[in-house]
Amino acid sequence: MAENKTKPTDTDVIAFLSGVEPAVRREDGLALLDIFREATGVEPKMWGPSIVGFGTHHYVYASGREGDTAAAGFSPRKAQISLYLLPGVDHYEDDLRRLGKHTTGKGCIYVKRLSDIDLDVLREMVRKSSDYGESASD
Repeated sequence: MAENKTKPTDTDVIAFLSGVEPAVRREDGLALLDIFREATGVEPKMWGPSIVGFGTHHYVYASGREGDTAAAGFSPRKAQISLYLLPGVDHYEDDLRRLGKHTTGKGCIYVKRLSDIDLDVLREMVRKSSDYGESASD
């Protein structure tokens, strides 16, 4: 069975975020660090080379595949910010209507800049993701 490639690392989160380009993405990443930390009550950890994750969630698929993922996380990529929330984008339909300017992919939410979204709505979404990750792992 295939092993999950995205795993926690010992990379320093602040060092990673300090090197993000362009500057606006770096600044948004540092702001997200505070938002996610406050909303989850958990210290961040790097997952793979570019995802800042908070908490851990163990999953088991119907196929039997299982692994661990962050309960909530983000990645300040060059073109946009990727937001990772459990149990998936479909779970946040009502919140997404209130969030502001964004797009969605199969498993994440994309925003160009934090100034495009309602940060209070984002905080609510991150709390829900963190709570889901904790309750589903119990």
